[in-house]
Amino acid sequence: MSAVLSIDQGTTGTTALVLSGDGRVLSRAYSEFTQHYPQPGWVEHDAEELWKVTIRVAKDAVERAGEVPTAVGITNQRETVVAWDRTTGAPVHRALVWQDRRTAERCRQLQTELGDDFIAARTGLVWDPYFSATKIEWLLREVPDLRHKVESGDVAFGTIDSWLIHRLTGGAVHVTDHTNASRTLLYDIRRQRWDDELLAVFGVPVQSLPEIKNSSEVVGTTSGDVLGHEIPIAGNAGDQQAALFGQGCVEAGSAKCTYGTGAFLLMQIGTTLDEEPTRTGVLTTVSCDAEGRPAYALEGSVFIAGAAIQWLRDGLGLLETAPESEGLARSVESTGGVYFVPALVGLGAPYWEAEARGTIVGLTRGTERAHLVRAALESMAFSTREVLEAMVSASGVRLTELKVDGGASANDWLMQYQADLLGVRLSRPDVIETTALGAAGLAGLATGIWADVGAFTATRHYHSFEHDTTREADFEGWKRAVNAALHWAGSQ
Repeated sequence: MSAVLSIDQGTTGTTALVLSGDGRVLSRAYSEFTQHYPQPGWVEHDAEELWKVTIRVAKDAVERAGEVPTAVGITNQRETVVAWDRTTGAPVHRALVWQDRRTAERCRQLQTELGDDFIAARTGLVWDPYFSATKIEWLLREVPDLRHKVESGDVAFGTIDSWLIHRLTGGAVHVTDHTNASRTLLYDIRRQRWDDELLAVFGVPVQSLPEIKNSSEVVGTTSGDVLGHEIPIAGNAGDQQAALFGQGCVEAGSAKCTYGTGAFLLMQIGTTLDEEPTRTGVLTTVSCDAEGRPAYALEGSVFIAGAAIQWLRDGLGLLETAPESEGLARSVESTGGVYFVPALVGLGAPYWEAEARGTIVGLTRGTERAHLVRAALESMAFSTREVLEAMVSASGVRLTELKVDGGASANDWLMQYQADLLGVRLSRPDVIETTALGAAGLAGLATGIWADVGAFTATRHYHSFEHDTTREADFEGWKRAVNAALHWAGSQ
């Protein structure tokens, strides 16, 4: 029986699925790993720990499935950067995570010197520490002797997909795909290659970067001493683009929202781009077409979504488990006027304010735990609506349905609130781990397990949430709360 091992390397943990050719999930394994916060606004991962956790859950999933996979698909947290020794495979510094804000001042400097159109026209992105290039620049400046080692060819840079593929292949392969490359600020989104002028701006030697491949393509084979089997690595896409593909959104106008650590809304816009860059607070990024080749999508990134619930659980002790949040939200009729803007690492789309910080407004003597938890859940819905409105403004497309996935989409209360707030139908698949499913689908297409994307998605079933009320007053209160956070950041 044909099966695919899908590795979903996320921000707080790694999931491995083994998916059969008929779409059944044969096994699943998951493990969290350590988050490091050396300074306020800094977020790091130990890349070696990340690798060990990833290979452990991959082996566990294969053993539980009782099947040797015929292909491997990889999907990953995107803008996170790893630098490693090409010979030993050892990281030379902790990975700098996409949430890391240490280069915010450098981004402001570049914005002043070069302007917004300079970066938008080339990359579809904005000057923000979210993306990879200023992280690489920081490593080159701050890690002793690193620039010399990079220029001599001894050290490689890559996003997490490149790091995992390097290790899975025993160091034989240094590649990435177009979706991950498009998130670096080093990639020309129209010519679909590394950009010489951008490389010069950030001082990044091109030989230190991976070769760019299609998302559905055999790029190497796992080393036998890693997984115990030599298996083609045939699928690779950044997490949000993988989820878009996993939801079957390959036609222009189709869209999905993934509720994970952050919330990420993507809308397919086709295989060509207008000449003018988008200026509505959303990004233009590379996605996958029906064959896993480069296409284009609009994207809005909310930096903190499910991570707000994790913070209430781990930071404040208001929850024992994340699923407990649904019952608490249902236990009160409203938040009692409380709004929580979870800008714990700044605000993403459509504001792009790196200096914003978490803000809670509307507290009274009557505020209880349930009100704060409900406010955290509502913040995911409010943020998603703001991003969707920006996308509609940029594209002129009015959505009638939004595909949803990710861990928080299992919360029925939140999904109904989101449908009511947006005024459109939400559709949730029977397997909400569509990021992992997308990576599996891309790998299966490249190796003949599925004839096309339609055959791949035909095995999925959806539950729909229809909107039955309006939430305009709630949304107006949210916008006031966001303004308070922006005033604190000094941006208004």
